[in-house]
Amino acid sequence: MSANAPIRPRRSALYLPASNARAIAKARTLPCDVVVLDLEDAVAPEAKADAREAALAALEEGGFGAREVAVRINGIDTEWGVDDLAALSGSKADAVLVPKVSTPLDIGRYEEALETAPEAMQLWAMIETCSAVLNLEPLAAMAETTRLSLWIMGTNDLAKEMRARLTRERTPFQPFMAQAVAAARLHGLTILDGVCNEFRDLEVFEAEARQGLDFGFDGKSLIHPAQVELCNTVFSPSAEELAWAEAVIAAFDLPENAGKGAIRVEGKMTELLHLEQARQLLAVAQHIATRG
Repeated sequence: MSANAPIRPRRSALYLPASNARAIAKARTLPCDVVVLDLEDAVAPEAKADAREAALAALEEGGFGAREVAVRINGIDTEWGVDDLAALSGSKADAVLVPKVSTPLDIGRYEEALETAPEAMQLWAMIETCSAVLNLEPLAAMAETTRLSLWIMGTNDLAKEMRARLTRERTPFQPFMAQAVAAARLHGLTILDGVCNEFRDLEVFEAEARQGLDFGFDGKSLIHPAQVELCNTVFSPSAEELAWAEAVIAAFDLPENAGKGAIRVEGKMTELLHLEQARQLLAVAQHIATRG
């Protein structure tokens, strides 16, 4: 569990083609934290307009419960992007997820296009281009002045641009993963790991999810319902972590430790930053528990 994770759980973000009504209906019953209705990669060009209408209808129908619902649109420079933005700016989507951003100017263009959208609507962005990974800090800084609140790594597209191999260890992408997490943390963004293309072998998926956890991601994007529950488990505080958090809070609450910046807890030196982490872990666990 990332110690700097947001209180709102975003452990699992499941992509669904917006044109697939059966998949959307099933998503309303799944324990994923986020549903991403996809208008981009998962939809053929001739079906883009129909998929947009299907996404709007699904948003209007609702029924997603505590799940956040984002819509991944087509890029603003494509023939569908402007219409996607215009349609969604008046919708009930929690967020608009934009693909293939490269520079802060891209974020600015999307922000302008969503000027009339509800104040609560968020802007999420895919980090999946060579330009994006070389502009991580300036891109993240846009969160200070725009709706930008979340990043999702797009390792498949990044691999294509780099002509790199998507190995199980994801070796070519590890430097960018670490830098993306650091930039996101610097500017208060939530950040989700990219998809694992292997959905039949859950051992492979779990290993990749735990790698993402080790890097500090808040959750992971998914391509199949079979990945949801395991992903939630990986990115939820463990029993051991919760016991540690409770011990740290209890120790700092002792009268003899009042005003101290560092104390010994279970034989280890523990500082106020650990107290903050402990409180956040418990808050995340409480929010997860309320989701049922």
